[in-house]
Amino acid sequence: MSRKSGRRFRGFFILLLLVAIGAGAWFWQRYTSFADAPLSGLDAGETLLVEKGDSLPTVVRKLREAGVEQGELIEWRALAKQLGAAGRLQVGEYALEPGTSPRKLLTAMRDGKVVHRRFTIVEGWNIRELRAALARSKELRQETTDLDDRALMKALGHEGQHPEGRFLPETYLFTRGDSDLDVLKRAHTAMEKALADAWSRRRDDSVLKTPDEMLVLASIVEKETGIAEERPRIAGLFERRLRIGMRLQTDPTVIYGIGASYDGNIRKRDLLTDTPYNTYTRAGLPPTPIAMPGTDALHAVARPAPGEELYFVAVGDGSGRHLFARTLAEHEANVQRYLQRYRQGRAAQAAQGQTQERQ
Repeated sequence: MSRKSGRRFRGFFILLLLVAIGAGAWFWQRYTSFADAPLSGLDAGETLLVEKGDSLPTVVRKLREAGVEQGELIEWRALAKQLGAAGRLQVGEYALEPGTSPRKLLTAMRDGKVVHRRFTIVEGWNIRELRAALARSKELRQETTDLDDRALMKALGHEGQHPEGRFLPETYLFTRGDSDLDVLKRAHTAMEKALADAWSRRRDDSVLKTPDEMLVLASIVEKETGIAEERPRIAGLFERRLRIGMRLQTDPTVIYGIGASYDGNIRKRDLLTDTPYNTYTRAGLPPTPIAMPGTDALHAVARPAPGEELYFVAVGDGSGRHLFARTLAEHEANVQRYLQRYRQGRAAQAAQGQTQERQ
């Protein structure tokens, strides 16, 4: 090769090298801009479902269908390889919130950071209320709709157990694809653990003979008050009644015995109508819990407050608090105070209503 030809070759080689460097720099700039730029075309709350067997091209196609346009498949492949996500996309539902970048999304899919949804069991719910709330949850697969309570407990692996009170009030996280049965299994396990813990903490002289009796009494305490500091006091009062053979005479058990026909009012005939749950007509605890007690109610029953009080009645001022008494005479005086406040409250509401009508 002549010296002149050699210079031409080197010049051509340098030109090719410069072109390659320029192309590489252009691609790298475009790649980095793509990797960290927010995905466009997304609505708030939108999600991406990665199903079993989905490849990266399938995921990119789903993104296109969701409105995402940026990024060629080669760029998605390069980014996935760089992040170690190639071939490691985990099944699940992923958030596509505005501001999410391809890098953030692929990292989430590599690490399985799926969307977690919430279902809350409220303290004091009964089994009817719990099942109704589960049925309203659109994110959960419905597997228990056609099951009665007996079949439900069988499906949970606890055949023959009454469902009332057996699910711990708490907020449970779940992911897309989970079912109402999945949530109930976790809530049942959580209640078993909470009950076992409370039972292990009970006083040595507890009147309660079994964990099931503790669960029943805790459910009554749960329904009687929403005031945390009152729970041990009411638990102690009920325990003293049980110890001396006095009837519990608690309205929430009567209401539970009335069932779905309860209209919001307890009448004298309700207190006199005998059912297995009427603690005005029957001594001792009712046959099952009447609601789902929280951990505070369980702990209150495990460690009830000492004292001599045997009676209590609502204050009647809307606070949810109660007046306590040691004797029937004191209790009857408290009842009169409650009735006076109740009548005053009703009169005030009526007067306010008349004023609003005139206006």
